Amino acid sequence: MFFRMIRGAFTRQWKKMLMIALTIALGASLATAMLGVMMDVGDKVNQELKTYGANITVVPKASSVIGNLYEVEGGESGETAYLREDELGKIKTIFWAFNIVDFSPFIDTEVTLPDGAGVKLVGTWFNHHLALPTGEELDTGVKNLRTWWSIEDGRWIDEGLDVYEPNCVMVGSVLAEREGLRVGDWLHVSAPYGENDLIVCGIFDSGDDADEQLYAPMDVVQALSDTDGYLTSIEVSALTTPDNELAERAAKDPSSLSIADYELWYCTAYVSSICYQLQEVITDSVASPVRQVADSEGAILEKTELLMVLITILSLIGSALGITNLVTASVMERSNELGLLKAIGAKDGAISALVLTEVILTGIVGAAIGYFAGLGFAQIIGHTVFGSSIAMKPLVLPVVAVLVLVVTLAGSVPAIRMLLKLRPAEVLHGR
Repeated sequence: MFFRMIRGAFTRQWKKMLMIALTIALGASLATAMLGVMMDVGDKVNQELKTYGANITVVPKASSVIGNLYEVEGGESGETAYLREDELGKIKTIFWAFNIVDFSPFIDTEVTLPDGAGVKLVGTWFNHHLALPTGEELDTGVKNLRTWWSIEDGRWIDEGLDVYEPNCVMVGSVLAEREGLRVGDWLHVSAPYGENDLIVCGIFDSGDDADEQLYAPMDVVQALSDTDGYLTSIEVSALTTPDNELAERAAKDPSSLSIADYELWYCTAYVSSICYQLQEVITDSVASPVRQVADSEGAILEKTELLMVLITILSLIGSALGITNLVTASVMERSNELGLLKAIGAKDGAISALVLTEVILTGIVGAAIGYFAGLGFAQIIGHTVFGSSIAMKPLVLPVVAVLVLVVTLAGSVPAIRMLLKLRPAEVLHGR
């Protein structure tokens, strides 16, 4: 009898049930899309911010101490400290190796141009092919690390090609304009440990101090500065997790953590954890986050996630209000039927269960439609905003199911309260 009455309600009030299902589907679809994007947005935002450069800098411990003493990056000392070039491959052997997107070493020296002007010549990797200790291989360098550089003339230095050409150099736009340099020009540079003739392969615009510098392959600068096998710094671009209280404590003193906290911190991709692991594999080094980038990642991610949560909450509130109106209207239309049930002895609990069962069954249909529609919305958002698909986490389905159930029950409460106040005698007499 119970199920016959439910079937009858769906048959007679199929339009209202359809509206309830669509209302629930709308809320479920928005919740699915927002939660799906929110759970995957961390990697997307991090990946987008990687286009703005490295978020970790590794320098020799000695130069870091001098820099801290004088509150000037790099400081001044009588003897320059160096890192070892042969340890660069170890960067991809740390626990969070797969979070290291790109990295590039740097070494610089002061050179003198033919007109007597002194400029900084920076040696680095451009698109260096590196064989790792793990047996893997990768291409890395400033071409991927500094994607905001605009090539005004010429091209990037191609290490795979330029080993067969004369020594190439890239010139900052400000320096090129001041010295009247063009692509194809030869430039004679003199350094403390030698001199060399370099050919201008490209002119770039970086929008920072690099526009007044020269950039050349690592071995060219090492030869001019007599630093074969050594470098002065490494810039690393890594996908990180926003800092919390644990990360802040660990950044100050990892040894102060308990064993459980230390393992949790070490096995989470905090920027401080990755810095610590880099220091473990690079001899006598200090790795520190570039705070402007690291802090921006956390702030943008938190604001993005907050926006997603607010949209989800508002969409569910809207669905709850819609369900309230529709279920209340349904109960009012069926007041004679429900009043008759009470008159012949049906208990309030049984009648309430009948109405709730109808609404929940409708909600299941609406939730299923909304979930699959939400999967599609999430992919549209992913491709439109981030240019890639959204990886839906398994947790989304149970969370959406619980939210839809809560919203459906919450939206039915006013109708159930009205149902409990229903008096059979008044209803049956048309009052």
